[in-house]
Amino acid sequence: MRKKTLITGGAGFIGFHLAKHLANQNHEVTILDNFARGKEDLEFRVLIERGNVNLINGDITKAETFDAIKPQFDFVYHLAAINGTENFYNIPDQVLKVGVLGTINILDWFSNQKKGKILFTSSSETYAGALNFLGDKFPIPTPEEIPLIVDDPTNVRWSYGGSKILGEIAFHSYAHAKKLNNFSIIRYHNIYGPRMGFEHVIPQFIERVVKRDDPFKIYGGQETRTFCYIDDGVAATQMVMESELTNGKTIHVGRDDGEIKIIDLAKKLLDIEGVSPEFNVLPIPNGCVMRRCPDITKLKELGYVPKVEIEEGLRKTYEWYKDKFC
Repeated sequence: MRKKTLITGGAGFIGFHLAKHLANQNHEVTILDNFARGKEDLEFRVLIERGNVNLINGDITKAETFDAIKPQFDFVYHLAAINGTENFYNIPDQVLKVGVLGTINILDWFSNQKKGKILFTSSSETYAGALNFLGDKFPIPTPEEIPLIVDDPTNVRWSYGGSKILGEIAFHSYAHAKKLNNFSIIRYHNIYGPRMGFEHVIPQFIERVVKRDDPFKIYGGQETRTFCYIDDGVAATQMVMESELTNGKTIHVGRDDGEIKIIDLAKKLLDIEGVSPEFNVLPIPNGCVMRRCPDITKLKELGYVPKVEIEEGLRKTYEWYKDKFC
């Protein structure tokens, strides 16, 4: 029987790729989005024209949005959020409203379901306070059990990471109060690929490559990250959702291998275009995290094996973005 799936934020970066992936598996996919961040472009229009994909244009911060949505889904992926560092500072009230009120609304709605499972997408941003607090004692690779600490509530950057922490608390609180045990939480770590927006390091580097910046500006460059291509991230997300072993648990989604310096990431993108400019290395931004690498032992125990190596993923991403900067 065809599985019925709801994706909040299904027009966004990960949501779009997840919706397409599940539609290809013959799920009956319903996308809920108000396009505050997602793009209703040609790729998206092609997706929603498919016979097994439906679109609801709605705002999750309004409880009445859910009044017309029958609680009949096998799987509910809650991805809707306002991401992007500039948004954390410019519209922190909206970031918090979507992250907290939207999550409460969907939990109230889902609590009336007689079946199904819901998955909440959290973020590695939740670890920023613990990293500042623990310093050199912060463990890398980082396990899911690391304490979540808000070190400075006056810093509006916490509008996003704080909303994810509150979202996790909300899920556990509803589980306790409503006996809602059919849920999982995942924390994404540096997922990248086509449609990821223009505010992140990879599309920003691609823009400089396409425009032949010479010298090539880079801030710091010695920080290290592990990057997970969107296809692997989507496959892992579905794996966590559809496993009963993950009920009530928090699971990292990302990669624990291929840790790379940001300056070497830039070199890989320059190699794709076959150019080698001089680097203009500028001071590292204040508060930038030097290392990020998740412990994905729990994900591997589900059988997760990433398939897309960084060279292939960067090339696919570059090919999608390059015409956007011409």
